[in-house]
Amino acid sequence: MNNLTTLIKRLEAATSRLEDMVPAISDPSVSANGVSSLPESGLTAPGGGLRDESESPQQQPMAPLPPAIDDFDALINGDVKTFVNMSEEIGGLVAEQSAAVLRAFAAERKFLIVTTKAKKPDIQSTVYMEVLKDLQATMGVVNDIREANRASPLFKHLTTVSEGINLLGWVANETKPVDTITEMLSSAQFWGNKVIQEYKEKDQTHVQWVQTFYRIFKSLTGYVKQHYPSGLTWNPTGIDPLQATEEVNNPDQSSTKSPPPSSSARGPPPPPPLPNFNNPAPPPPMPPNGLSTSHNASDMGAVFDEISRGESVTSKLRKVDPSSQTHKNPSLRAGSAVPSAPVRSDSSSSRGKYPLPGTKPKPESMRAKKPPKKELEGNKWLIENYDSHSGMLEVPAQITHSILISRCAKTTIRVLGKANAISLDNCSQVSLVIDSLVSAVDVIKSPKFELQVLGTLPTIMLDQIDGAAVYLGKESLETEVFTSKCTGVNLNLPPPGEEEDYVERALPEQIKSVIRDGVVVSEIVEHAG
Repeated sequence: MNNLTTLIKRLEAATSRLEDMVPAISDPSVSANGVSSLPESGLTAPGGGLRDESESPQQQPMAPLPPAIDDFDALINGDVKTFVNMSEEIGGLVAEQSAAVLRAFAAERKFLIVTTKAKKPDIQSTVYMEVLKDLQATMGVVNDIREANRASPLFKHLTTVSEGINLLGWVANETKPVDTITEMLSSAQFWGNKVIQEYKEKDQTHVQWVQTFYRIFKSLTGYVKQHYPSGLTWNPTGIDPLQATEEVNNPDQSSTKSPPPSSSARGPPPPPPLPNFNNPAPPPPMPPNGLSTSHNASDMGAVFDEISRGESVTSKLRKVDPSSQTHKNPSLRAGSAVPSAPVRSDSSSSRGKYPLPGTKPKPESMRAKKPPKKELEGNKWLIENYDSHSGMLEVPAQITHSILISRCAKTTIRVLGKANAISLDNCSQVSLVIDSLVSAVDVIKSPKFELQVLGTLPTIMLDQIDGAAVYLGKESLETEVFTSKCTGVNLNLPPPGEEEDYVERALPEQIKSVIRDGVVVSEIVEHAG
């Protein structure tokens, strides 16, 4: 009896083990060698049975950050945090602006993470601008603090940081990003050195604050040279940029999403339908005229039969009365009594040897006026068709923006912030006020043009200008001016004293050229008396 009881217990234990093995065999997560790919803790319950997967979701390990992101975090936790701490010692608006700088660096960090996950979008597309939106907004906050507090005694401090924050725009330079950082350092040093000059004898905290800000440029230059020497790199096999941005901004939501089923789980595609050999193929289509091609030979034979009849072919033609024949009545030819046949417009023989002249464009006064347009398309501002605009037309620009102004008249345009370049074409009586530019202002066929430069401007190019007034500031005295076919161009230089007026200097219009020793030498014509 005891042996029977022992045998029954052994059979129950074996049956229980077989039952445990059945779901493990049907589970696709088990590999070919019988070893499960999931951890044992996720399958085995405390009592030794199988655990329900719905009881506790698996914790996905965090993916390690790329070395470029780790080094950028070290830059933020190092020099940027040191600058923020120094700004808090000064306090007030300086501390508030430094907090905005920290947020701008954090926004660029997110952007760099997106580049490691996503494919590169078109730089002119709205997708690229959407990915850069947070970075541009935080950089704009730094500049807004400066603009809203121009009367502050710490305005030079605010301007130093406002001019230097554009160093984060190196991500938009696809060839030499280090040049952008170097250029922004020069802009920041113009104001930072003024702070050092003012406080070096009064308070060394402000001097150390400027030097701490300069160290950010040095560290970021080394970082870019190490990781992005030839421009920002993207993931060629990555996901959509907007999807990557959403994952970076909401990491919790992206981690809870279940991955899509693999192609192996869906099974093979259904086979194509078998061909049907029972039904015959459809007959060929009929010709367009509904007649068989077998009649073509007989139709052509009928034509030749008609021709071979001789004079009977013309028996049905109407006779022309002699009084209507022009070769017998010269008066008909003189009076053009017989109208000529209509000439086909598409006939090449009707045009003769020379083509027809093209139609002249309508004058500007007779053209239909188009509505004014002010749009940002990618990195280009398009400003068109403004005529006698009331007030000042403001354009908020970034360092990567180019501005194209065309067909405007009697309008004052104010460009806020530092832009890349400005082109003005076919405008009349347009006044342009700018802060600073990276490259140049190019003006073509725009009479009575006025330009005022508040900051720095490397180059001004004028082509076919009749009447122009350019007002330069003390920071733009090194501006180069190129003119071609221009008349009445005057440069207005800043006065040496604050209460004095601008000094007007005219650009030369007459050039004398002579040949000396086989070389053409051009000189400006000077009028005496």
